[in-house]
Amino acid sequence: SKLEGMFKDIDLSQDVMASFRTSPQAAKVSPSLELSVHVLTQGYWPTYPPVELKLPGEILELQEIFSTYYMSKHNGRRLQWHPCLGHCTLKANFPLGKKEISVSLLQTIVLLLFNDGDGLSYAHVLQATGIEDRELKVTLQSLACGKVRVLRKEPKGREVDGSDRFFLDASFKHPLFRIKINSIQTRESEAENEQTSERVFQDRQYQIDAAIVRVMKARKTLSHSLLMSELFQQLKFPLKPPDLKKRIESLIDREYLERDPKSASTYIYLA
Repeated sequence: SKLEGMFKDIDLSQDVMASFRTSPQAAKVSPSLELSVHVLTQGYWPTYPPVELKLPGEILELQEIFSTYYMSKHNGRRLQWHPCLGHCTLKANFPLGKKEISVSLLQTIVLLLFNDGDGLSYAHVLQATGIEDRELKVTLQSLACGKVRVLRKEPKGREVDGSDRFFLDASFKHPLFRIKINSIQTRESEAENEQTSERVFQDRQYQIDAAIVRVMKARKTLSHSLLMSELFQQLKFPLKPPDLKKRIESLIDREYLERDPKSASTYIYLA
């Protein structure tokens, strides 16, 4: 099942990283940096559209080092990086003390710009990072307008505007040494919400198919209404009858089931 595949991916990723750390390529990683990669099988996990970002040189170099190692071990495979799923721990030197900050990779890309300058305009951050406009606004909002504000925004306000400027907050202080700054989720448009729902349904299809086969294998013959009732009891996520009907039709087409010749509303399991 997909769930078993996910657990297997996590275990294999730990083995891959253990092997990488003893490889010659790992020696190329700067001693001040640590790298951890999860290599996941695309078919087991939710799908994410590829995103083009202007990653800092340090991160691009780490990607290249690991890719060279991985492809030397697995010739013919293809690695597709998903930076929007990445996280980093940054060591920050504020005037009032040193901190370790746990942030998303998008937040990381923004914060690293302040190593080379301050008082950065929104337009500059947009051009330098390549982050999509709406995503950049909520990323900056999480850093300058949230509970933990490592950036200072001018003019002040809860929303980020294209005319704003951003500064590293020299007065930042926090009682904890290790701090996590949560991301802010963007609100989906109606069209995006429909696309998300469709992707979720695609990922759940195998669960629905497995439940139908499991019920029919046990019952051998079952009416449509009783099968639907069984499925609503077994499947713990929201379902619509038309979606279940589509999966039943698919299983009929693939000859897992057939309709009773004497009653079109009754299904027969095919061994």
